[in-house]
Amino acid sequence: MIRFSWLQFRAQCAVAAAALAVFAVVLAASGPYLFHLYDASGVGGCQAHGDCVALATDLVNKIPGFYGTLYFLGAGILFAVPLLIGAFWGAPLITREFETGTARLAWTQGITRTRWLTAKLAVVGLGAMVTAGLFSLLLTWWAGPIDTAAGLKEGNSITFIRLGIVLFATRGTTPIGYAALAFALGVTAGLLIRRTLPAMAVTLGVFAVVQIAWPIWVRAHLIAPAHAAVALTAANITGLAQGPGNSVMVSPPTLPALSGAWLLSFQTVDPAGQVVNVARVGACTGNIVSGTSFQPCQAALAALHLRDMIAYQPASRFWAFQWYETGIFLALALILAGFSVWWIRRRRLS
Repeated sequence: MIRFSWLQFRAQCAVAAAALAVFAVVLAASGPYLFHLYDASGVGGCQAHGDCVALATDLVNKIPGFYGTLYFLGAGILFAVPLLIGAFWGAPLITREFETGTARLAWTQGITRTRWLTAKLAVVGLGAMVTAGLFSLLLTWWAGPIDTAAGLKEGNSITFIRLGIVLFATRGTTPIGYAALAFALGVTAGLLIRRTLPAMAVTLGVFAVVQIAWPIWVRAHLIAPAHAAVALTAANITGLAQGPGNSVMVSPPTLPALSGAWLLSFQTVDPAGQVVNVARVGACTGNIVSGTSFQPCQAALAALHLRDMIAYQPASRFWAFQWYETGIFLALALILAGFSVWWIRRRRLS
């Protein structure tokens, strides 16, 4: 049964192997120059000298535009791989057997429904995870210099930090978990709907929602956030930011602990612990409205002895988040696979 499942799967496997080969050739051909720029930039040892932002900015400016295009294209491909696996590998896996009648033929040859479905899930599911893992391995290696430089240059921007919405799901082990869940979701949708195109549409829609909702509402809560209280002075007050309810807060100062961190929330509070809306400080109102010199605002805020209360996820937790998220998605995939096996054993499929 495993051999037969492989024979049915070999066409999709060949397409995936061809796409992976093209991806590997492009990255292998362009990667050495990227690593040469990184080695020559000094970014690798910048932490010892404290000049990381300047060196990272210089490196990013030297990277040819083609690499920037390839960088975001690679991220897009890694976002698309689980979706395509779910829609084109998972959803048709069962529906095409029902539509052609080959499932009933297999069941009359002494093969139980459980063995039939388990073999398909094992062969194609493993192929899905290996494919996503190889794509991720290649992109994680190639994009390493840009990830490092962009993260240092942009501070804790949610776009470029490794824990952020754009990069996290396209690096490390998470694409494996995403691919497993998308595949299992496609199989389950196909088993319940039993028509290929509707099952593919449902798989694409549901998994796209998961990809969007998970980093926004779930990921940040997998590990309890770290907290920091930073006393604000004229020297470290460098800008203002929009707070909740159209209030204005002091932007978190640049600190080593916050380098590359994922900022979850921050508030500017007074010595009594009360939240301060900076827009109500007279010297800052004019600055916000007219864009005049920021120095009077800095002096006025420093005189109030304010603090920024910051909740964040440190950059050092990247791999902890990777393993948590991958494990959760693999567990969800196993639950869906178990449900599919139970369903096909217990339900009458006429």
